[in-house]
Amino acid sequence: MTVIHRSEWPLKELSPSNDPWDPLQSLRQYGKHTLTSVEMTVTNLCNMRCEHCAVGDSLVMREPDMIPLPLMLKRLDEVENLKTISITGGEPTFRKKTVDEVIIPLLRYARERGVRSQINSNLTLDIGRYEPMLPYLDVMHISFNYTSPDDFHEVGFANSGHPVPREAAVRMYDTMMENTRKLSDAGMFISAESMINYRTHRKLPEIHRLIREMGCKRHEVHPMYAADFAASLPVLALDDFRTAIHDLLDHRDPELWMLFGTLPFFSCNPGKADRDLVARLRNEPNVTVRNDPDGRNRVNVNMFTGDVFVTDFAAIPAFGNIHEHKLDDIFGEWSNNHPLNQQVNCHCDAAACCGPNLLVADMYYKGTDFKSRRAIL
Repeated sequence: MTVIHRSEWPLKELSPSNDPWDPLQSLRQYGKHTLTSVEMTVTNLCNMRCEHCAVGDSLVMREPDMIPLPLMLKRLDEVENLKTISITGGEPTFRKKTVDEVIIPLLRYARERGVRSQINSNLTLDIGRYEPMLPYLDVMHISFNYTSPDDFHEVGFANSGHPVPREAAVRMYDTMMENTRKLSDAGMFISAESMINYRTHRKLPEIHRLIREMGCKRHEVHPMYAADFAASLPVLALDDFRTAIHDLLDHRDPELWMLFGTLPFFSCNPGKADRDLVARLRNEPNVTVRNDPDGRNRVNVNMFTGDVFVTDFAAIPAFGNIHEHKLDDIFGEWSNNHPLNQQVNCHCDAAACCGPNLLVADMYYKGTDFKSRRAIL
């Protein structure tokens, strides 16, 4: 396996002070929300059916042909201020052909243009699917919500529709752990995301320990989105959510970058406990809180239809298509005229906050007008 040394990569190293996916960076640079990030859904196939999957209703057993890659590359070329791309699914590496003919060309394009890249994967397939990405990929993003193979078995195949033998799940779990260690040792930046939900909120310190032991460079923590497969699952109460974050911060490795995203706590919240948590997150070393990119500096392109979404979650309808329009033009229409955007399009620079994620706002703050609130610092 080729070992990649970070000094060989010309771009500034990703770090708590350099997260180009955060829309606050582009907002401060350009004075308004600007399209700097494009996410592409390259498959609706997956070898798992996770209980919490927010795109689960889109998963299929067979899928149609993709739109021509040159069209996607042309639309990326037209994005004036492109800084990052992300590749998602399904499991993007499910088919080797997709890796060879779509993913690697997209990653190579990003590297040649000086654009950061990320792919979302479960890392449960043969390591040969991932090794070709080493020279090009900036972030391998995995989902990790387990303390044992039994957790993996129960959560990862809850929606399979048929029994999955425990032995098969254990093999996949072991492969994921081994792949993560080997790829990390080879220089790949692996960021493991844990969601906070009814299953994990008391297990986060143990999950964090395993993520650290696998050699991951970052631990991400996000809420569970109540969409698709997860729509029927219990929504964690905000008090439990807050307690879980404090517990994780109390027990985390302070040397490992912790990234919290789309949290339902804001400096403009009237409750002191919420504001105290926001202040703690702001002051903890190696802890960052990323504003939600979706709809602020990022759109998702479905590589089978060309439809453009504000997220890769099917709950929010498409608002354009790359067959007819440039991505900058589609984003401009979203930013200026789409009613969904107008609901949460607020910004408080003093609090380094770009407002709530659409799904989080719907889960916890129905009817709240964030535009009328001010940070209490």
